This record gives sequence, C-alpha cells and structure tokens, in this order.
Amino acid sequence: MDESGPSPESAAPPPDAPSGLLAELSQLGHAVKRLFGAQLELLAAELGLARSAVSWILLAALAATVAGVALGLTLLGLAGVLLAQWFGSWGWALAVLAAVEVLCLLGAIVLFRRCMHWMSLPATRGEWSAMMRDTRARAQAQVETENEA
Repeated sequence: MDESGPSPESAAPPPDAPSGLLAELSQLGHAVKRLFGAQLELLAAELGLARSAVSWILLAALAATVAGVALGLTLLGLAGVLLAQWFGSWGWALAVLAAVEVLCLLGAIVLFRRCMHWMSLPATRGEWSAMMRDTRARAQAQVETENEA
C-alpha cells in the first residue's frame, strides 16, 4: 500500500456523477409535474362535479316548486269543493276562497313591508354593517393564512 496520500485519480469524482445528479433532478421534475398534473385533473373533475351539482340543485328546486304549486292548487280545489257542498253554491265557495287568498296576500305584503322597515332601522343597519365587516375580515384573514402556508 502506498501511504503517500490520496492519488489524484482516486480524489476525482467519477465521470457519471453529474449526469446522475441531472438524471435525479430530471426525475424529480417529472414527478412534480405528474403530481401537479394529477392535482389539476382532480381540481378539474371537482369543478365539473360542482357545475353538475348546481344544475341538479336548480332542477330539484324547480321540481319542488312545481310540486308545491300543484299541491297548493289541489288543496284549494278540495277546499272549493268542500265549501261548495257546505254553502250549496259554487259562487259563494269561490268568493270565500278569493277572500281567503286576498287576506293571505295582504298578510304577506304587510310582513314584507315590516321586514323591510326592520332592515332600515339604524340599529339594524349598524348590526348588518358590523356583521359584513366581521365576515370580510375573517375571509381576508383566512386568505392570508392560506397564502402563508
């Protein structure tokens, strides 16, 4: 054994080391690209499902509205038949039904106006503004924490 020190040939790195490092970096780049590609595909699929869900929700709301109106008309018709039998006259039955419907409509209008009045009161406006400021501040704080992470 020669103990004079390391020879210049043994101290030099093997010639394939830089290419091995480049190969590993290339593999890492491809893996990151595949990972983010998969994440983007997943995001696109989720957005597609969300769009589909919105369409189905709107369709379900329309079906519920149609069914509710149909039920209301059926119940009004049944009430009309029962009132006609009770009064012995279709004219009186329809007049009573019209009066009941007018009272319900007026009640809804009064309730709507009262709610609008409550929303316009200074205390309510202040609470509404404070609630909106708090919501905006929480949303901004959440965005900032997500950006930091």
